Amino acid sequence: MITAFLLGLIAFVSQCEYALGTSLICRPIVTGLLTGIVMGDIKAGVIMGATLELAFIGSFSVGGSLPPDVITGGILAIAFSIASKSGVETVLLLALPIATFTLIMKNLYNGIIIPMLLHKADDYASEGNCKGIERMHLLSGFGLSLLLGVITFVAFYLGGDVITNLLKMIPTFVQRGLEVATGIIPALGFAMLARLLLNKELVVYLFLGFFIAAYTGIPLTGIAIFGAILAIILVNVSSNGVGVREAVSNTQGGELEDEDF
Repeated sequence: MITAFLLGLIAFVSQCEYALGTSLICRPIVTGLLTGIVMGDIKAGVIMGATLELAFIGSFSVGGSLPPDVITGGILAIAFSIASKSGVETVLLLALPIATFTLIMKNLYNGIIIPMLLHKADDYASEGNCKGIERMHLLSGFGLSLLLGVITFVAFYLGGDVITNLLKMIPTFVQRGLEVATGIIPALGFAMLARLLLNKELVVYLFLGFFIAAYTGIPLTGIAIFGAILAIILVNVSSNGVGVREAVSNTQGGELEDEDF
């Protein structure tokens, strides 16, 4: 009961990011750490959270389209995997179905509850009641957080033993296939992200990082630091170039004005 409550609390706080400001606490690598603390296995929580982060790295909301919910999918998948003493492949098996189910519940909430609160806010607006509008805004946001918290609590409290028994029934060849998918799905996540970000100007830096990693033996942390320094240098050079052009333009304009005078 206490474990289920703490997991529900993690889901509630993670969803509150949308009300309190973007802090990325909803990402699997963060919720994985918190879930690992609750479940008593921090190392497994971090490893599983990092794996899910790679798998969901290209999954984000575009317009009115919502991706599978990474909060409940990550928390419950990691919690069930640690409870059943399973490997990373089990996290990928559980995360997407759970995240997809929660997405359905979120869509129902967004399609039914939020419009009701919106119309109530319109009534308050016509009355000039600012406090009422604020209440509807807070209820719509924290109501969704409460929904995810309740789903996480109920799912773990009622489904722990069921999930454990189901995992024991999975054949060996299926488990082997999941191990292979563990390596493929993160690559798919990176590919989805790269498809949105890469262009003719940026693709050269992708290959630069690849060849540095392949031929120098520098660890990824070192390459990340090198990339951050390179980004700062490029931004400064670009900014200075614009500043110089503006200064030259202003100077030329000033000279012309003096000559005219």
